[in-house]
Amino acid sequence: MDEKEKCGVFGVYGLKNASELTYLGLFSLQHRGQESAGIVASDGKMVREKKGMGLVSEVFTSRDLKNLPGHIALGHVRYSTAGSSSPRNIQPFIGESRFGHLAIAHNGNLTNALALWKKLSERGAVFQSSTDTELILHLIAQSSFDGFEDSLKDALWQIQGAFSLGILSHHQLIAVRDPWGFRPLALGKLGDGYIISSESCAFNVLGAEFVREVEPGEMIIIDEKGLRSFFYAYSPRKAFCIFELIYFARPDSVVFANQVYQARKNMGRVLAEEEDYSADMVVPIPDSGIFAALGFSEASGIPLEFAMVRNPYVGRTFIRPGQEARELAVKIKLDPIKELIRGKRIIVIEDSIVRGSTSRQRIATLKEAGAREVHMRVSSPPHIFPCHYGIDFPTRGELIASSKSAEEIEKYLGLDSLKYITIDGLK
Repeated sequence: MDEKEKCGVFGVYGLKNASELTYLGLFSLQHRGQESAGIVASDGKMVREKKGMGLVSEVFTSRDLKNLPGHIALGHVRYSTAGSSSPRNIQPFIGESRFGHLAIAHNGNLTNALALWKKLSERGAVFQSSTDTELILHLIAQSSFDGFEDSLKDALWQIQGAFSLGILSHHQLIAVRDPWGFRPLALGKLGDGYIISSESCAFNVLGAEFVREVEPGEMIIIDEKGLRSFFYAYSPRKAFCIFELIYFARPDSVVFANQVYQARKNMGRVLAEEEDYSADMVVPIPDSGIFAALGFSEASGIPLEFAMVRNPYVGRTFIRPGQEARELAVKIKLDPIKELIRGKRIIVIEDSIVRGSTSRQRIATLKEAGAREVHMRVSSPPHIFPCHYGIDFPTRGELIASSKSAEEIEKYLGLDSLKYITIDGLK
C-alpha cells in the first residue's frame, strides 16, 4: 500500500485527567495520521486548546497537558484529505456559537463540501480553514432550530459523505457516525468515565473496557446525566470501508465487528486457497502485509520469512504528502536480507496496489538482492475507481488498475507473476 491514511479521533468524558488520557489515546492512533495533532479540554467553564504540526510526541509537553485541565477532552491526529497540510487546518476545530464554545474532530470526507461552502459563504460565513470539517460548525451556528441537539441534527442532515465525529462542548462529549458507517468509531468505559475512539486499540493502553462500536447513523451524548443515544438517520445500505480491515486499522483493534488481526490472516489464507503455489518462501511487506502472509504461509505450507526489514523510524509512506517524499521514504524504509533472498523463489504478500510506484521499487530491491523469482499476491482486489470518502487517491488516473490489466501491471512492476484476491474471496 502506498497511500495516505485517514485521521484519528479520541475523546474522554468524566475523568479528571482527561487531557493526559487523550494524549495517550492519540499515541495509539498515531498510525492514522502524522501531519498534526490537537487536544481541546473543558473544565465546565472554559475550553482550552493545544495544537501543532508533527507527531503527538512533538506537539505536546507535560506543561501543555497541565494547561489543559478538565474532565472532558477531545483529540485528533490528522493527515490531509480535504484541505492542505497547514497549521490552520489542525483539528479539533473550535468555534463560538449561541451554545457556547464547540469543538469538533472529524474522520472522513464530505462529498458535498463545495456546495455547502458556496451556500454558507453566501449567507456571510467566514472560514478560518480550507478543510471540510469547519463546515459542520457553521451549519450548527446557522441552524434555525433553537436547541443545540436539534441544531446538530439539522447540520448532520445537510452533510453527505463519510464522517465519524467527536464533538465537545463545555459540558458534553458527543460521538456521531454517518448513516452508512464508512469510518469506524468505538465507545469505551474507564471507571466512571467514557471514552470514544476511532479504534478500540486505544482503549487497551488505558486499561479501558471496549463497550461497543458506535452504530451507523447513531448519536451518543455523554454529560452529567450519563450516556444516552439515538439514531438521527438511517440507511438500509451500509458501506464500511474495506481498507480499514486491509490496511488502515491496527491489528489489535476491532473494526466493523471484525478482529483486524484475524481478518487479515483470513485474507492471506483465502489467497493461498484460490490456487496452487510453488516457491521457497513467503515474504510479507511489513507491517500491514504480515498477517496476510502468515495466513498464506499456513494455508500453502510455504515457509514464512521476514526477509524485508523495516526501519521503525520511518513513518508509513502513504502519509508523506507528495510522490517524491513517498519514494524517498520507501528507499529507506525497507531493507532486504540478501543472504535469505539470494537465489530464491519468493512470494511477496502485499495488502494493496494503488499507484504502483512503491511496489515497483520494492520488487526492484528484491531483484537487486538476488531473488531468482519474485511473485506478488495481493490481499485486496484491484482498485479501479477513486475514493471520495477519506483516502488519498481521489482521481481515477492515479489508480494503476484503472488503466492497466493485471498482466500489464505485472510487467510494469517487474514481477514473474501477479495475483489478487477475488471479490468473492474477500467477502
